[in-house]
Amino acid sequence: MKIFIAALALCALAQNAHAAGPECRTVESNSARLACYDAVSPPKLEKPKLVEKEAPRAPYKDPFIAENARTTSKLNNICRGC
Repeated sequence: MKIFIAALALCALAQNAHAAGPECRTVESNSARLACYDAVSPPKLEKPKLVEKEAPRAPYKDPFIAENARTTSKLNNICRGC
């Protein structure tokens, strides 16, 4: 039980320590304040956009079209009144 309470207290205090950071709001110079915020959380780099190749693609050919046609023709040839 003591270990559980110690672990719970450690987790509760760890979040407060992580949240504490430099006080950038107190910096009076605009450029220094911006540098402070950039140091705390650097800007994210944009991922490069994918460049599609200019080569034309062949049209999609559904492999099930021929099979569906064969199945339909077999079903239509079933004798229903024999």
